[in-house]
Amino acid sequence: MNDAPTKLLPEDVVAISEAAAGAILTIDLDAIRENYRRLKTRLGSVRCAGVAKADAYGLGAAQVASALMKEGCDVFFVALLAEGIALREVVGSEPEIYVLNGLPPGSEPEAVAAGLCAVINSGAQLKAWSAAARDARRRLPAAIQVDSGMSRLGMAPAEVEAVAKDTGALDGIDVRYVMSHLACADEPRHPANEEQRLAFERLRAMLPEVPASLANSSGIFLGPPYHYDLARPGAALYGINPTPGAPNPMLPVVRLQAKVAQTRRVEKGTGIGYGHTYYADGPLSLATISFGYADGWLRRSASAAWFEGIRLPFLGRVSMDSIILDISAVPPGRLREGDLVELLGPSQSVDDAAGHAGTIGYEILASLGPRFHRRYVGG
Repeated sequence: MNDAPTKLLPEDVVAISEAAAGAILTIDLDAIRENYRRLKTRLGSVRCAGVAKADAYGLGAAQVASALMKEGCDVFFVALLAEGIALREVVGSEPEIYVLNGLPPGSEPEAVAAGLCAVINSGAQLKAWSAAARDARRRLPAAIQVDSGMSRLGMAPAEVEAVAKDTGALDGIDVRYVMSHLACADEPRHPANEEQRLAFERLRAMLPEVPASLANSSGIFLGPPYHYDLARPGAALYGINPTPGAPNPMLPVVRLQAKVAQTRRVEKGTGIGYGHTYYADGPLSLATISFGYADGWLRRSASAAWFEGIRLPFLGRVSMDSIILDISAVPPGRLREGDLVELLGPSQSVDDAAGHAGTIGYEILASLGPRFHRRYVGG
């Protein structure tokens, strides 16, 4: 595979040059590879997949998958059929690609043509995949997902029992995994973790004796009883802390920098931003950056940017395409139009930004928009 893969982008998005962009998103593929190695070390002989849904959490499924394949990753999970079809074009025919949300009714032929593995979440999906196998005249690969207590996706216990009693239910299906998903893995002491593990044991015992998969990123850190045969990390690969409340065992992966569009000086009492939610409490030096909620930095995310280690507080509301910073702490003339300030990076991690916004790192990464120049390093 080419060592410099083409960016996998939605059809309506084009790559943006550094000069034309208002902000730059740098993705460290070497850090992703190292994070995969760290998870593999923790897992021992257990197989480790890569979750590349939502364009690898917004970081580029093509680049991420190519980097992970160099570490030996040959199993990927996506959320949607369209993601699976696009990823297949990048990774070639050998890796297994599982569609977590299952296949929409009538889309089975597309999945078969792309060589995808269905994650079967219901009896109806099971029947449809079995019918697709008859039409294809060959066994089709699948994972059966059971609902062990999250109430999101997967076969309910009654459906699992029905499949166990129906000797023809799995005709034509190559069941490669029985899987489920943990709801509270990021809270190691939560009783739901062990409750789900026991429920998973009961449900998988009704199904064919095949490899099992339960652990997500945080689930890996719950220990060997949760590892089974295949782990499915996503967030941890991308530098999000899988052990909230403890030091992050993963390397940071992203750096987000925005360009200064304009600087100005204002006097005491000047209203700043939409709604004049902030008034200058004295003379202030301000900078407006080309970055806003259209780029995924939500209005509730108001916090700060950094320049050469100096914290630059946001003033007023986040706008669609711009944010106003207080740069009074920067020596006069040091920060000018076209210079870069940091939103994510050494000064503020993804998890830090999420904490300021009252959300989680997953949402911060997945919300980052298409208007950045994306710079890939390493890999």
